[in-house]
Amino acid sequence: MADAKLLLVDDDFQVLESMADWLRDQGYDLDTAGGSGEASELLAKERYDLLLADIRLGDGDGFDLLEKTVRTAPHTQVILMTGYGTADSAIDAVRAGAFDYLTKPLIDDELLMAIERALSQRKVIEENTELKEQLDRKHGMGHIVGSDPRMLRVFDMIESIADTRATVLVTGESGTGKSLIARAIHQRSGRKNGPFVEIACGALPENLLESELFGHVAGAFTGATTNKVGKFLQADGGTIFLDEIGTATPALQIKLLRVLQELAFEAVGGTETHSVDVRVVLATNEDLAKRVASGEFRQDLYYRVNVINIELPPLRSRPSDVPLLAQRFLEEVREDANRPNVTGFDDEAMVALQRHHWVGNVRELQNVVERTVLLSKGDVLRLHDLPVELRMPGGSAAPAGYSGQSLKEALEGPERAIIHEVLESNGWNRNLTADQLGINRTTLYKKMKRLGLEDHAEAHG
Repeated sequence: MADAKLLLVDDDFQVLESMADWLRDQGYDLDTAGGSGEASELLAKERYDLLLADIRLGDGDGFDLLEKTVRTAPHTQVILMTGYGTADSAIDAVRAGAFDYLTKPLIDDELLMAIERALSQRKVIEENTELKEQLDRKHGMGHIVGSDPRMLRVFDMIESIADTRATVLVTGESGTGKSLIARAIHQRSGRKNGPFVEIACGALPENLLESELFGHVAGAFTGATTNKVGKFLQADGGTIFLDEIGTATPALQIKLLRVLQELAFEAVGGTETHSVDVRVVLATNEDLAKRVASGEFRQDLYYRVNVINIELPPLRSRPSDVPLLAQRFLEEVREDANRPNVTGFDDEAMVALQRHHWVGNVRELQNVVERTVLLSKGDVLRLHDLPVELRMPGGSAAPAGYSGQSLKEALEGPERAIIHEVLESNGWNRNLTADQLGINRTTLYKKMKRLGLEDHAEAHG
């Protein structure tokens, strides 16, 4: 990738010129800077594929330059270099967004390998972005596809509001594709070349979530050894997507309200106010209006986030979209699984897919398609290839109601049906069946005996 554009930063003039000459000899197009200020000016004017920066600079340090690059030039990969490397500083560098961390004196082959890896990753990211754009169609955005009137209204709304700055709240059950909708909004906006930063608010405790969102300064709390760039700064010039916003604590809700109103905040433990230019998209599977009524969610924050509401319908309410989604997932899985001959589902299997309740929505359908492609034997996926719960009337393997059985007795029916299904699909080969079910052969034999399947096995040889 010698056609890539590199920026080399070091305050030691002799080292800078020596490295620059050597990299140019390798065929790289290269600019140099003797400090952080000069490098920042070049980054503002020129688009670079890779930044190589020493950590100790006369007018700053490489970590400050890394922070600016992550925030203002997210397309640029960063490799930090130092003559005083430690394991902790290497971890800090990678966490802050550096692709690699090299210790001087540099070995030629090691440096070349690091540069090629960084440029290769950047190329992969660009190719993936291009492929995602190619996948966008009139009736589909990524995995959110469909011709159902409610989904078409969602697509129309995305096109209408994508290029505004209005805050968007995406609501719907888990697995309906709220994250993909947020990405679609970003990709159709004037911010599409800026960063898209996603964070699941429910996945982190409050103290860590605040640091993730707003960053922290060194010494803000135990373990904060360096400054950390928060997600809001990383998203400057782009879009930030806050998933599971309904889980935010009252204290965090106050801070989010200020950010949404003023687009300004301070890092944890810091006094400097940061202003950002970000589009905020939020999502929840909870009823925020009810949480407001119960006092669990601030009313002023609710009005602030609910400027534009995009509600995603559950998959079970739009069965006409199931064939489109199933075929899309099948095409992806057969490529990954090296099953190019698998063409699709037969009519009986598709009817079973459409009548299923899909509690897990699109995500559940994707998992079912993947499992079916991986475990099937033929080129056309048939009813017997589907999980047993999809083949039963009503699309569920659960009993209609409690009939006084013990839990063990109640579970024996579905368990027997599943084992019988897998034995049938494997020609009653017990070894293959045990492997497919993820249990050892002894366990399988015991279950077959308990469930009365031994006679069937003998009848099949």
